[in-house]
Amino acid sequence: WRVISSIAQKEIEKNLDDHVKIVKEYKKKIEDELETMCNSILDIIRDHLLPRSSNDEAKIFYHKMAGDYCRYLAETATGEKKDAAGQKALQSYNLATELSAGLATTHPIRLGLALNFSVFHYEILNNP
Repeated sequence: WRVISSIAQKEIEKNLDDHVKIVKEYKKKIEDELETMCNSILDIIRDHLLPRSSNDEAKIFYHKMAGDYCRYLAETATGEKKDAAGQKALQSYNLATELSAGLATTHPIRLGLALNFSVFHYEILNNP
């Protein structure tokens, strides 16, 4: 998606309107497929994985994963869809962060959560 967005920008700068139209159509197709896949994965996490999680590590991991997929949706969406996906990502990351307080600060799941949450803050909230 990022590559095709970059290509679209370059074609706009070159004033190649025919190319821009083709690239934008393809980008829209990618965005639609990405939205479908992310929502399917989020449904699996919400309906199957989280309810069957028996320990905090698994819950943290799945909440982080939900945050990640909501972040992917927010990265490719605009307007209200972007805001809604960003809010869901923030909720998931915050819940995972609260649950991770019992893990060692060097625990791989906690480190992965911190990294991905920081990417969310930078990319979606524009808060370095």
